[in-house]
Amino acid sequence: MTTVSDRPQGRSPRSLSGLVPFMRPYRLQIGLALLFLVLAAAATLAFPLALRLLIDNGLVPAGRGEQALALRGHFAVLFGVAVALGLFSAVRFYLVSWIGERITADLRNAVYAHVLRQSPQFFETTQTGEVLSRLTTDTTLVQTVVGSSLSMGLRNAVMGLGALGMLVWSHPYVMVQVLAVVLFVVLPAMWFGRRVRRLSRASQDRVADSSSIAAEVLNAIPTVQSHAAEARESQRFDRSTQFAFETAVRRTRARAALVAFVIIANAALILWGLYQGTQAVLAGQLTPGQLGQAVFYVIIFAGAVAVLGEVYGDLLRAAGASERLMELLASESPVQSPAKPVAAPLPKGGSALAFEGVGFHYPSRPAQAALEDFSLAVTPGQTVALVGPSGAGKTTVFGLLLRFYDPQRGRIVLDGTPIDAMDLHALRERIGIVPQEPVIFSSSALENIRYGRPDASDEEVKAAARAAFADEFIQRLPEGYDSFLGERGVRLSGGQRQRIAIARAMLKNPPLLLLDEATSALDAQSERVVQAALEAAMRDRTTLVIAHRLATVQRADRIVVLDHGRLVEQGTHAELVARGGVYAGLAALQFTA
Repeated sequence: MTTVSDRPQGRSPRSLSGLVPFMRPYRLQIGLALLFLVLAAAATLAFPLALRLLIDNGLVPAGRGEQALALRGHFAVLFGVAVALGLFSAVRFYLVSWIGERITADLRNAVYAHVLRQSPQFFETTQTGEVLSRLTTDTTLVQTVVGSSLSMGLRNAVMGLGALGMLVWSHPYVMVQVLAVVLFVVLPAMWFGRRVRRLSRASQDRVADSSSIAAEVLNAIPTVQSHAAEARESQRFDRSTQFAFETAVRRTRARAALVAFVIIANAALILWGLYQGTQAVLAGQLTPGQLGQAVFYVIIFAGAVAVLGEVYGDLLRAAGASERLMELLASESPVQSPAKPVAAPLPKGGSALAFEGVGFHYPSRPAQAALEDFSLAVTPGQTVALVGPSGAGKTTVFGLLLRFYDPQRGRIVLDGTPIDAMDLHALRERIGIVPQEPVIFSSSALENIRYGRPDASDEEVKAAARAAFADEFIQRLPEGYDSFLGERGVRLSGGQRQRIAIARAMLKNPPLLLLDEATSALDAQSERVVQAALEAAMRDRTTLVIAHRLATVQRADRIVVLDHGRLVEQGTHAELVARGGVYAGLAALQFTA
């Protein structure tokens, strides 16, 4: 299986450039954050200057009164610098944190919205747990960088360059030697950094694998428990987390080596600068104040280099997360609305539908035809049943109608307009579907039915429930229509979930209705009443029905028989039984039983 994590990997923090479009709307806030960042850095760089003045001017031999006043003035300047540093840093911290939270929220929303627009082909090759890992773990890493690490890196870069500039201006000979030492720090740190980044990407991929396993198993708890597979699944998850742990340990080991190297190298820088400064004082080339100033600047410079090494590690880790998020955003669904969609008028009754020589292979099974030269014309208001053995192509017909996929050959025409010329949203608004396995959201009964038409009133929702014979059991729930149905409708029986889905489709009131074994989960009594409701709902619209139980479609206007993706027979129930073909064989098996 090819997943997002299998695609080519980048090799530098340039991968973070994909975040630029998300930062662009907040140029003002970013500009203010940079301003206060520079002001905070300037206040930090001003501190050694104030300290030099204190040592050289405030401690000179003088009268006790003059010396006390001078010291008081110098300490007041130092306190003023500290106050400015505190205020500027606070404003910078607030702005940068706000930007990080806002950009992360926008990024998470963009990725989620983009994934929702992907065709089923995307989910054939990408696990849901992997997408969830991107939305949580990866966006959190990006938030850490944008809301903290990047700001720290910029602030320390400004302070480091400022300190370097002051040292070059005051002690050029010493700084030439210091810069030579810096090269021996930066080059190995970059090599370590690349290794940390590769291991960070691998670590994130292993965490995504664990999330995929957990999501899959938690969505199938009844199946897992019915097979007494809890221990097996726990062991499978343990193996995945152990693999993730071992990868994380390798990443941590490489980063620990980077941290140790940077700290030792920076200590060498500080000691080298201090040694050179003391030699200059002994030679009479520097005053004690200038030495203190130089020491502070060396400490600021060395500290900035150390923080930049840490930030570089964070940037490398976030670059991997950003890559994966940008890969998700770059994935384009092969099914798109046309640039200039045709606005097909809504019919007053049912829709007219035509399949014209349709041929289709699923992307995951290119050698096997799901439909082959399939042609079918359905007149407005007609009810057509699709029957045939499993794998004959019945569900594929529904998927192509909804444009989950596009056929490789032929075309589908709805109300005189090819569906690939229509706006995708407008096309799906015209179609209602009751699936074989209805989806119930973690919400109330009222909102679950209203999902079919979000602007419907409460009374319209209840009318649809009554038409689907769902009103009675909903009223018996603890809070009636406001009752929470549980995740995936776990508080309902299979038949109750199916009636909720039928009510949802009735509320939508589309001109084309698709029923995929819509009564398969109902008992005999419920099936009779729901079948009557469905027949009433089908009178004024075109309906396609998938059915394995032939008893439910005997009264269809036409029955279409599919076998291995081909239309092999069509006609009424009586005509097909008399013909003695595939349908007659299926009918003999079912009705004899």
